Amino acid sequence: MIDKQPLIDRFISYVTIDTQSDPESSATPSTEKQWNLARKLHQELLDMGLSDARIDGNGYIMATLPATSSKKLPVIGFISHYDTTPDFTGTNVKPKLIENYNGKDIILNEDQNIVLSPDDFEELENYKGQTLITTDGTTLLGADDKAGITEIMEAVKYLKAHPEIEHGTIRIGFTPDEEIGRGAHKFDVKQFGADWAYTMDGSEIGELEFENFNAAGVKVFVKGKSVHPGYAKGKMINSIYIAQDFINSLPRLETPEHTSDREGFFHLNGIKGDVEETVLEYIIRDHDREHFEARKEVLNNLAAEINSQYGLELISLEIKDQYFNMREKIEPVMHIVDLAEEAMIAAGVEPIIKPIRGGTDGSQLSFMGLPCPNIFAGGHNFHGRFEYVPVESMLKATEVIIKIAELAAK
Repeated sequence: MIDKQPLIDRFISYVTIDTQSDPESSATPSTEKQWNLARKLHQELLDMGLSDARIDGNGYIMATLPATSSKKLPVIGFISHYDTTPDFTGTNVKPKLIENYNGKDIILNEDQNIVLSPDDFEELENYKGQTLITTDGTTLLGADDKAGITEIMEAVKYLKAHPEIEHGTIRIGFTPDEEIGRGAHKFDVKQFGADWAYTMDGSEIGELEFENFNAAGVKVFVKGKSVHPGYAKGKMINSIYIAQDFINSLPRLETPEHTSDREGFFHLNGIKGDVEETVLEYIIRDHDREHFEARKEVLNNLAAEINSQYGLELISLEIKDQYFNMREKIEPVMHIVDLAEEAMIAAGVEPIIKPIRGGTDGSQLSFMGLPCPNIFAGGHNFHGRFEYVPVESMLKATEVIIKIAELAAK
């Protein structure tokens, strides 16, 4: 159905543009270099004949594929983000094409002995005989989420070339800064005008997700008292030791490396300190809203307990909610998940319905009034040097988009 080589060429043209976002920036997009891909996408949409394609001052792109049916049909959106994570470099990406993958080790970088191996990533064995696109071992690839963008663009191109396929109005949206949690912050849901949408931002083929974590960021401020160490007895309060007590008092097995499925966690992801003050940075995650709120209470109670032990207010917390589980917004409109599942089956893809152990633009958009489940884009090992994507998975994701458009018209 979809031509393989043009899809590959499109994807590579996107991933070779550095679009890393920056959480320290207050601009939107957070980095100037994101504009390089944003403007390219805008022009490509115009070149496809989507004459209403617009890019606003914050880098949000929207366009419309008009309906080919005269029936009153829902307006469906497809959304992906064009930034890549700040966790690993996206500069000078040099994709490698592995055709007819033999199921064995892939040498990404011989000089640095960087190997993508099924011994470490056993799911590679599922793609024997397929075409893989990998990194050269020195950068990420950017399939998160340039695979999703590629799939949407290829689906639009196909539907534009086949007006005999009956479908309703389709809206396309591309966003900046998803990787730093801001992808939906300035998304104009009303202007987008869809009844519902799908983010093409999942991982392995078949993923279909309508649940995600409830999430909060936490800063723990620990005060100390610095005194000359030679005269410190009974006077010094070392904030680092108190911070250590705080860390050790949390359940050690409720951390990312010890949890899976719907299990939540406390994740310590940053420490900065000296005797006078130590700051701990945590994220807390849980699919269950009550458990999520209980985790916040655990932190507050622990701070109060340590303060009580010292008889001083040494620990204070700053807790900020980041996003919530979109399940509560999707369940009233579960037909949109059923439609995606039916489209996958029609495309010969086995649906894998599971909760996201993370966040998604779809979560924020769902709470903004645009119900938005998440569909696979096909990549693996996001945010690092071992990232790869099977081309066949991208082709299937593109087909799923087309099938959703078709089935919604019946």
